[in-house]
Amino acid sequence: MTRNRILGGVAVVFGLTTLFSGGAVLFGPEETRSAAGAIVPAVLWFNFLSGFVYVLAGIGVFLARPWGRALAGLLAGALAVLTAYFLWHVAAGEPWETRTLAALILRLAFWIAVAVLARGGPPARATAGAGSG
Repeated sequence: MTRNRILGGVAVVFGLTTLFSGGAVLFGPEETRSAAGAIVPAVLWFNFLSGFVYVLAGIGVFLARPWGRALAGLLAGALAVLTAYFLWHVAAGEPWETRTLAALILRLAFWIAVAVLARGGPPARATAGAGSG
């Protein structure tokens, strides 16, 4: 399943990138935190922690496991909730960065696409003698 291998591979890279970038802001030097601007802590922590789940979902999709596709759907749902929270944060007049909104939209679109496009499992095998009576 070439589609799953591509989606899964991209998802794993996406997850590793998320872990690296989020970890740099959370645990890196002050210059990195300052460069991030007006972070929304709940969004930053969710994105960092979900990076581990991105990698796991990517592996599941790559291997065409039903749980990989299900995990992609759960990630899409969780990101939809996080995006709603972020929009509430913005509407409340709290500080935020445009790039945070762009990143949320990208992540949400990506995981929706993976959940829709990934195959859930290998095709069923025909058994010997099936149908003969």
